Amino acid sequence: MIRIVIADDQAMVRAGFAALLSAHADIEVIGQAEDGAHCVELVADLDPDIVLMDVRMPLMDGIEATRTIVAANAEPRIIMLTTFDIDDYVFDAIRAGASGFLLKDAPPSELAEAVRIVAGGEALLAPSVTKRVIEHFATGGQKPNRTALPELTDREREILIQVARGASNTEIAASLHIAVQTVKTHVSRILYKLDARDRAQAVIAAYESGLIVPNS
Repeated sequence: MIRIVIADDQAMVRAGFAALLSAHADIEVIGQAEDGAHCVELVADLDPDIVLMDVRMPLMDGIEATRTIVAANAEPRIIMLTTFDIDDYVFDAIRAGASGFLLKDAPPSELAEAVRIVAGGEALLAPSVTKRVIEHFATGGQKPNRTALPELTDREREILIQVARGASNTEIAASLHIAVQTVKTHVSRILYKLDARDRAQAVIAAYESGLIVPNS
């Protein structure tokens, strides 16, 4: 059972998300918050697996709430919700520790799947958000630096490159002809070495270091 807290300042939005998610047998909505400060309190009290976090809320916005939750070493993975796919919140949210970024106007069928993906340890970025991440790091002809991030082994860099391109553990395993569990072990070591909370932060590190560049 995936236990979820929903944080959004609009009551109808919270109720809608709760109804959609509660229709799935493997998902339970255990709390709802109207602002970031209340969400932080609920996370401390209820210890959910996933938080659906609106970006723009009163008292404490979603990014600050995410930063506070992460700083407290809380366990839940956080999916940021927004109506804006090209705003300045994307990188702040990922750096704050968000594990995913989903647009509120995404089809309802994608919501539960997004929750399962993030609960399973994967990162989630809406396609339009992924496109913006790539464009942000476009540097006009720069070649990738395959020796960047020297703390990683060659195999770990190889796997991180595929993670940055959006490949799942299963796809990486098939490409490299190794077991899925081996990929998971490598990803865990990558996150530890990069001091990254999640795959999304590791992807940012891959681009920022020059390990991978757009269209390479």
